Amino acid sequence: MRWSGVVYDVGRAMGPRSADWRPDYTPGLVRRELEIIRGDLHATAVRLCARDPQRLAFAGAYALDLGLEVWVCPELWNATPARTLAYLDAAAPVAEDLHWRAPGRVTLSVGNELTFFMRGIVPGRTHHRRVHNRQLRTITRERRHTPPLRAFLAEAVAVVRRSYDGPLTYCALPFEDPDWTPFDVAGVNLYRNPATERGYGTVLDRLAATGRPVVVTELGYAACRDADNPEFLGTFNAKPWSFALSRLLGAVRPRVRTIHPRDEAAQARMLLDQLSDLDRRGVAGAFVMSFSFPLAPYDEDPRHDLDATALSLVRTLRPGRHGVTYPDLPWEPKQAFHALAAFYRGAA
Repeated sequence: MRWSGVVYDVGRAMGPRSADWRPDYTPGLVRRELEIIRGDLHATAVRLCARDPQRLAFAGAYALDLGLEVWVCPELWNATPARTLAYLDAAAPVAEDLHWRAPGRVTLSVGNELTFFMRGIVPGRTHHRRVHNRQLRTITRERRHTPPLRAFLAEAVAVVRRSYDGPLTYCALPFEDPDWTPFDVAGVNLYRNPATERGYGTVLDRLAATGRPVVVTELGYAACRDADNPEFLGTFNAKPWSFALSRLLGAVRPRVRTIHPRDEAAQARMLLDQLSDLDRRGVAGAFVMSFSFPLAPYDEDPRHDLDATALSLVRTLRPGRHGVTYPDLPWEPKQAFHALAAFYRGAA
């Protein structure tokens, strides 16, 4: 695979009043973690995701200096199509600056799962309401989401092309059917689990038929016994009141809603199984979701172990603690980290 990658979040957020997924963000931490992604994880590419284009600019420049290929993914979730287009228009010059700095090593994504993450395709003001819309099955079965998605993507491409001249992609849901004509790479977020197993190969075959390189822009598993439980992709396993108190007071340990027995070996095994399968199928790249997820810290007590259901390669430690493998950092690699490092090192 050309792109042996990892998703690296530098500040996603569901909205302006929602929690920043990287509350631990500092430029120094970003530099250190990117160095580990390149040097220890042996990744050749990183998919950078954030709401703030300036964070993407900083992380992208440093990643390029390290020799990584960079996928720039500006994401303004839960906005209207008009606001999203204006946002992409402002973010595209950041990608162009990086493209000018390293031609051929930068790819810009104009969106991520927009049927759910943007207003206007499926009814509902929030992501949760769109995903749980009672008419969703009918909408997708009748493919009523396809015309507005295609229309938006055509506008998005026209907007970013005013200032960006490099490769373009879109990170699609498996059931989305974009017109891939204006794109250089066909991307899909493809999590392998009981809910997707039946159509898994069909999705990849359909994308391969476009004649473009196919990249799985997200895949991953939780660090628990039922690691491939599809519920983990759309829910946060924390009791809301305890999570809110932990964010406000710091010392309060958030509680899980449901205890899922920790099993890092299951996460590592399933991850390698899917990557090996994608390699055999000849995909051009894959980005593992994700490097870290600080909002879900690890705890020795299963009642407080939010990390057990997190799709991250490292487990964030409680405030004030530092890892053993990297004593300067507030996390410890999971078994999946070491398994992925061996896989990517072998691929290289």
